[in-house]
Amino acid sequence: MGLEKLHPFDAGKWGKVINFLKEEKLIADDFIVQAREATDEDLLVVHTRRYLNKLKAGKLAVDRGWAINVGGGFHHCSSDKGGGFCAYADITLAIKFLFERVQGVSKATIIDLDAHQGNGHERDFMDDHRVYIMDVYNRYIYPGDGFAKRAIKRKVELEWGTEDTEYLQKVHTHVEGALNELKPDIIVYNAGTDILDGDPLGGLAISPQGIVKRDEVVFKAARRRRIPILMVTSGGYQKRTARIIADSILNLHNLGLIDKELATSGAENPKVEQMIRDSAKDLTNLSLQ
Repeated sequence: MGLEKLHPFDAGKWGKVINFLKEEKLIADDFIVQAREATDEDLLVVHTRRYLNKLKAGKLAVDRGWAINVGGGFHHCSSDKGGGFCAYADITLAIKFLFERVQGVSKATIIDLDAHQGNGHERDFMDDHRVYIMDVYNRYIYPGDGFAKRAIKRKVELEWGTEDTEYLQKVHTHVEGALNELKPDIIVYNAGTDILDGDPLGGLAISPQGIVKRDEVVFKAARRRRIPILMVTSGGYQKRTARIIADSILNLHNLGLIDKELATSGAENPKVEQMIRDSAKDLTNLSLQ
């Protein structure tokens, strides 16, 4: 209805990412795994009936196991409350589905590198020692949720205008530290691009090349430890972020970090490994909405 023109969020971002990847011949239509509509039964794993009754319907862009989902990362939504453009708690849902439905998956690490604090999943996992949360964010912007910060095991609060060198050094140090402290059965990586220089909401100053390198750092850390990883793209409020996300995915592919070999050998747990195989097709094992 044209309302997207009045809003900072680029509602066409996800489709643009897919189109860029098609243009680069990385994927074709028959390589794309379509996300299924979440049922009320699925959503009730996390959300209350009262909260769901306030909403009509929507897609839950979560794929379990090794995947890149270009439409997920709603990290301000918790089990009973939405916020910050986030209607469904997809990160919480993904992890709880794995805990409840996949034998042998009992520990998860959330690496949240969106410019904003991920207060939704932090509130949901406040007292859950199975979930380790690392969060790197601009300390001065939304949501400033002091209560939720208590759930963060590794907290990195950034200053206004933080640039590539400092940012990448901190990401590398703390990703390595987090995964050395606890080796999880699954990593959920919230890869927001609102850290980009000029983003109207993020307040940081990371270059496009810095974002590509950041994603590379996280995937390399996961691969070295043979840990399955689910990446969601979260915030990013400039038109150029779609191209940057596509470039990052292409870089991961070119480096062999999202090829089929990684996907099928990346899990030590056989059931997780089979789940990963089942979530994708043919060459890249790339799961996209």
